[in-house]
Parts: sequence; structure tokens; C-alpha cells
Amino acid sequence: MPRVSVLLPVWNAEATLATALSSLARQTLQNWECVIVDDGSEDASPSIASRFALADPRFRLIPRHHAGLVETLNAGVDACRAPLVARMDADDWMRSERLELQADALDASPSLEATGCFVRLFPRSVLTEGRRAYESWLDSLFDAETIWRERFIECPVAHPTLMIRRPRLSALRYRDRGWPEDWDLILRLLRTGPKVGNVPVRLLGWRDRQDRLSRVDPRYDLARFTDCRAWHLHRDFLNGTSHYVLWGHGPTGRNLRRALSKLGHHPSVIIDVHPRRIGNEIHGAPVVPPKWLNGQIPSRLIVSVAGKGPRGEIRSTLARMGFREGVDYVCTA
Repeated sequence: MPRVSVLLPVWNAEATLATALSSLARQTLQNWECVIVDDGSEDASPSIASRFALADPRFRLIPRHHAGLVETLNAGVDACRAPLVARMDADDWMRSERLELQADALDASPSLEATGCFVRLFPRSVLTEGRRAYESWLDSLFDAETIWRERFIECPVAHPTLMIRRPRLSALRYRDRGWPEDWDLILRLLRTGPKVGNVPVRLLGWRDRQDRLSRVDPRYDLARFTDCRAWHLHRDFLNGTSHYVLWGHGPTGRNLRRALSKLGHHPSVIIDVHPRRIGNEIHGAPVVPPKWLNGQIPSRLIVSVAGKGPRGEIRSTLARMGFREGVDYVCTA
């Protein structure tokens, strides 16, 4: 029985697949299998995968009709045999020690259900400032507590780095809810607490392409990220309450407020620093300055102010007031 099953969906990846599979063949952990699920490719991807499978029986090719990523991933979940399942994409590569370090991390922490690792996006010459900022943020999440704290900001684990216990993945599976399937899975894992850790080493090269799904698929539009965030706040932090305090009513806060209102959650108070908003009402909620919080701790406070700097200042302010992140408030931008 392999120690790790590598789940690798493929669709028309002839230009990069051999590099991905070669990086797997060089792993220091030898006891693995690679479940290559071909989603009806129309190029040479199946031939490339077959060549690797003929040379090394640890590679297994599962051809399927074209059905999309979520169905392909779930078919791969059903085919994995090892107690640990590691994700990988056909256009990425991993360092030789990736599987060993992540498997050892899960063996050393039985309470964790999954772990990620740090990443390096490439090619560097085409990276936007936004992608560089996301990479920097991912590579600042050193442990399970930090990942859990940051879970509503963006997906705190790059999906191709995920290694998860197979029984948990088999129970949750991937879902197509019209928003990113990877963040949806991570948020469900984190609903019961800090269950996802990180190996603080760059173990995966994550290819950034103009035609990658996260750039061209409607499920990854900004509005769908907001819907995903709102749904999981509804099932997690706001579960059982219809009202909350919202800090921030710029574009990010407004969009989140609208999404949450569709799910039955409405702000009782809105905290803002814009002088034109303070003293007014927005959809029945009075707009007040941050000092309004002095001496009181609302049962649910959502901070929706974009940017690492402003978010850090708000966290410092709330800490001085005695607020506990994850208990009294969460950051969502």
C-alpha cells in the first residue's frame, strides 16, 4: 500500500505534463502512487501519461470523458488508495522532498486533517503585483492557527500544495457550487477549528498562466469569491445569529454586506472612518467611528477592510480593546 496518493487531474496539458511527472519521479519518499485522471484530453497528454506508466507502475492513468475539474477530481479521490492524498496540477512541479516533508508533518500532528506548503510562482517575469502579494501572503502563514485565523481573507492554502487524509477527503469530496472548489474545501475543513497546517518551505513551483482556470473560469470571478466567503461565514462564524457588526463599508464591505443579506444576516452597526458616512444610516444600520467599540464587545464583528496594512492596524486596535480574533471577530479582506 502506498504511503501517499498523488491526485493529478489532466486536461490538454501536453506542454507541461512531463515536467510535473518527472518532478514526482524524483521524490525522496519512494512509496507513492500517482493517480492521473485524464479529463478527455484532445492533445498528447494521455500518451505522455501512458509513457510514464509503462516505465513506472506507480503512475496510473485513468481516462475519462470530458466532464470538468470537479467531477474529474472526485473520480480521482475514489481511485486513491493511500491514507494520504497529495494534490498536484499538470502544469506545476515539486521539489524532491515535498511528499516526505508533508507526510512527516501529518504523522507528527494527528490532530491535523491536512497540510499545505509554501510556494513560488513562476515565471517571475509575468507576475502581477496582485499575484506577488498573494504569494507573499501564502508564504507568511506558518502554522495551523494562522491559517485558521486568515481563512476568510482568501484561500490560505494553494490547492496544488494540499496533502489531506484520505478518509476526510472522501467524506467531504469536491463540490461545484459556482465558486472556487479549492477554497470551498479548505473552509469546510476549517469549520471545526485549526485543522490545516503548513510546511514553511517552498516545496512547489506554481505556474501562473494567462489561460489558467483561476483567470478564465466564471467560478473564480471576484463576485463568486464574495459569495463563497459569505456562505461560509453563514455556516461558520455567523451561524445562529442574524445580526453582526460590520467594520468597513468600502467596495469590499458593501459587496459582502449584500451577499450576507441574501443569507439572512444584516449589520446592526457599521463602523467606518469616512467622515461623510459617520452619523448616517446604511440600510437601517447607524454608521459610527471605531471608538464606538470602547467598553463593549459585540457578539459578532466582521472586519472587511482590504489591505495588509489597514488590516494590521485594525487588529492591533481590537487587541488593545480585548477582542479575540476568531472568537469575537474575523477578518474577511
